[in-house]
Amino acid sequence: MLIVHKINAYIGMALIAIAGFCPILQVKIIFQWVNWNLYKTDIRLFLITYAIIGLMALCYFVRQLKAFRLLTRVMFLWILLMAAAVYFKSNHYFGLKIADNLLGKAIHFQWGWIILSIGALLLLTSVKKETLK
Repeated sequence: MLIVHKINAYIGMALIAIAGFCPILQVKIIFQWVNWNLYKTDIRLFLITYAIIGLMALCYFVRQLKAFRLLTRVMFLWILLMAAAVYFKSNHYFGLKIADNLLGKAIHFQWGWIILSIGALLLLTSVKKETLK
């Protein structure tokens, strides 16, 4: 039987939903630092993230706990894949070593990734399997 810790699930879904609008990257453009959220970074990452959150919330409220548990794991893996993709895209954008080193120094990760990862960890710990006695 699957048991859900509701507080972890609610806080985790809320944190991931809020983190999409928090600063993810800080980019230096013409002597000025600009913060980019998930929507400005890549629209596909934004839409896929919110599609997974929507499916996760639907499964939670319809009480499909096996699907909810699967989607929490998918969300955790998606955030890891997303962070790796943004890192490699920012460090290997042009394919030229000189240009990539300059671009890599101009792009920095921001605190939005921390909120995303905390939300994903809360979602991972929100569902556990327990046997009946």
